[in-house]
Amino acid sequence: MDVSANANRIIIVGNIKSNDDFKRIKNTVDGVVTNHKSIVVDVQDSMSFTSSIIGYFNKLILKDNVDVNINVTDKELYALLDDLNLVSTFKLKRV
Repeated sequence: MDVSANANRIIIVGNIKSNDDFKRIKNTVDGVVTNHKSIVVDVQDSMSFTSSIIGYFNKLILKDNVDVNINVTDKELYALLDDLNLVSTFKLKRV
């Protein structure tokens, strides 16, 4: 899994599956939200989110008042987040 940032956009490529992946994503996003209160997260090729990622994005939205928009390419990940009723919370789009 690779994670990178450009302005307020975070790009995640590859399957998110480990605690190390979570830490890398969190560190990248934490760096971006110091300067931006609105972020776009592009998730490419991942079929899943760890529970820690879901909790982290919820905290950003509900506690830190960060506007988070998540774009996913995988239909299974979209379905998972839809089943968890997170489509509106994460402003989720399938691209």
